[in-house]
Amino acid sequence: MQIKLIPLQAHGDARGSLVALEEGNNIPFEIKRVYYMFNTKEEIRRGFHAHKQLKQVAIAVRGSCQFLLDDGSEKVEVMLNNPAEGLLIESFMWREMFNFSEDCVLMVLADQLYDESDYVRNYDDFIETCKGNS
Repeated sequence: MQIKLIPLQAHGDARGSLVALEEGNNIPFEIKRVYYMFNTKEEIRRGFHAHKQLKQVAIAVRGSCQFLLDDGSEKVEVMLNNPAEGLLIESFMWREMFNFSEDCVLMVLADQLYDESDYVRNYDDFIETCKGNS
């Protein structure tokens, strides 16, 4: 499985830093939805799903967390701890987020609006679909 971390150019001076997110430039899709998670306790795991079509870029804008990505044949763990780096999550990729730092703010950009029918929430169903697509 190829993991793609997208470098996000940080601009800064003595006043602080700024990162611009631009669809078609450093975000490889049209941005239709943005959401963020915060106040997640370290021992909590989130995610536990895949999307049939949706693509996302996840950015730890503050603090850190880990991702477990699973394409049905391989699992890879990725640490996000740099606000100038985004994790591209392609469609039909199982994801779990865990090991949140106390100050973690995880922002996610998505190429579609929320659609419950796009979710695969059962891991066994995800694996069966992966086997059928290979």
